[in-house]
Amino acid sequence: MARTVTVFGGSGFIGRYVVQLLAAQGHRIIVAVRHPARAAFLQPLGNVGQITPVAASLLVEESVTRAVAGADLVINLVAVLYEKGKQSFGALHVEGADRVARAARAAGASDLVHVSALGASETSDADYARSKAAGEAAVRAAFPEAVILRPSLVIGPEDDFFNRFARLAQVLPVLPLIDGGESHFQPAYVGDVAAAIVKAAGDPACRGKTYELGGPRVYTFKELLELTLKETQRRRLLLPLPASIAHIQAALLEKLPKPPLTRDQIRLLGQENVVGAGALGFADLGIRPTAIETILPTYLDRYRKGGRFAKPETV
Repeated sequence: MARTVTVFGGSGFIGRYVVQLLAAQGHRIIVAVRHPARAAFLQPLGNVGQITPVAASLLVEESVTRAVAGADLVINLVAVLYEKGKQSFGALHVEGADRVARAARAAGASDLVHVSALGASETSDADYARSKAAGEAAVRAAFPEAVILRPSLVIGPEDDFFNRFARLAQVLPVLPLIDGGESHFQPAYVGDVAAAIVKAAGDPACRGKTYELGGPRVYTFKELLELTLKETQRRRLLLPLPASIAHIQAALLEKLPKPPLTRDQIRLLGQENVVGAGALGFADLGIRPTAIETILPTYLDRYRKGGRFAKPETV
């Protein structure tokens, strides 16, 4: 049955895949974003009038209320990796999440899906992870039946991780291994994460549950950088970098308009980011996660010197 769905952050990395799946199922989709014109590219994914971008900011309660009016299902995908001005972790991940959950409840929505992050914890050293945990608590308090999804590192053509380090490998002879690069990650393909969101949103049995979404294999940070170099056909030195030195560098980099690395991200990169034992996950949603080795070649080849079949460089 077709529903009216409001997707906050629907024009973002994960959002575009979620909107496409919802449109294929025939739902009417309200894409709630700060800049509706930048979400216009989504409209061809559905029929005429099926996908409607509207202006909404998680910082402004009235705009959130308008965006969820008449919605049967609300999905919140909004997140930031670094803080800038009013776009802080607390304002978006905590207060904004609370605002969406309360508005969804008041609007009479039957379902809410809140996308958090694997590693969300009240005791984390990283502000990002602590804010994600606080956001989950706020959502549960306002909308107990909400489904919470915690993806690990999400990868795909528009991702921030592999694209970032592939760009760095184009210009730097050395890539840093924070704290030796031994922290673990369980990357998940964005298409699988989007499928999990849509599946959880449409199954009443998922209400009130939390799912941790990790791909089929666990990697160290070092192994992920080695994969990046392999797919971009570049030879770079992977240099272990003590966290103390990395923090000094990041303190300078985070002053840039779009920082490539922040001190809080360094704290995140040093933490384990894998699905917990006994946690609900992809399998419980009937999804078999995709190996990232089959996805990376589809977009990292753009960073190869001289084209797709360029010979590896010697540095």
